[in-house]
Amino acid sequence: MVQIGKQDGATTLVLNRPTQRNALDADVIDGLIQAIEEAEADSATRCLVIRGAGGHFCAGRDLTQSPDRSLAAALAADETWTKVNRLLHRMSKPTVAVVEGYAVAGGFTLAMICDFVLAEKGAQFGALEMRRGFPAAINTPVLSQLIGPRMALEFLLFGDLVPAQRLYEVGLINRLVEGAEALNQVAHQFVGALVALDPDAVRMTKDSHRAARNMPLIDALEMGKLGNALIAASGRMDEAMQGYADGKADGKK
Repeated sequence: MVQIGKQDGATTLVLNRPTQRNALDADVIDGLIQAIEEAEADSATRCLVIRGAGGHFCAGRDLTQSPDRSLAAALAADETWTKVNRLLHRMSKPTVAVVEGYAVAGGFTLAMICDFVLAEKGAQFGALEMRRGFPAAINTPVLSQLIGPRMALEFLLFGDLVPAQRLYEVGLINRLVEGAEALNQVAHQFVGALVALDPDAVRMTKDSHRAARNMPLIDALEMGKLGNALIAASGRMDEAMQGYADGKADGKK
């Protein structure tokens, strides 16, 4: 099941199957879809946080359930899992994975598709699908977008458990701390800073960042020029200049 908590502008989703290390069964995946869609539509939500219960983030898709071997059933099941990742990728609000313990297989994907990852030093990640002889099909495009091709292919092919420190070194983790209490503290501070940002500016930045990763720099600069023109026409630049004149330079609301 997915537990949902709301506080101070943040919606937190907790994967709550601790005895299964929060493995993703059909109910959890459906719960994630509903909760993510609701958070996107909720004007009071400025940041979405995903965590796991019981000391682990997520052990991936639940492979203990007997699957329906028909093509239609397989496509339907993978459509729901793909939809979770699609929704997170397209979300207009910042998404944060707070990771301790295992984040492997689909759990690795779920963490990596979020905008930010905060992790405890003992956390371990990995595309463990390869240990069972099949590729990490959804995580392959995700990792390939995030880091260089050599490191992405190594993580995807070897199926090793990768310590959080290694992912921090290659830029896949934003904050790395020791101990659950420290993780909670840094998560509170990090999420609080995101919540304090102007939501319209966040949406524009996320949209531009996502688009710029898939276009030549010359085209991205043109997009930036048009973005600046839109901001100026909206009066936001005048407000900012007045804020500086009044000594309010933090730009937060």
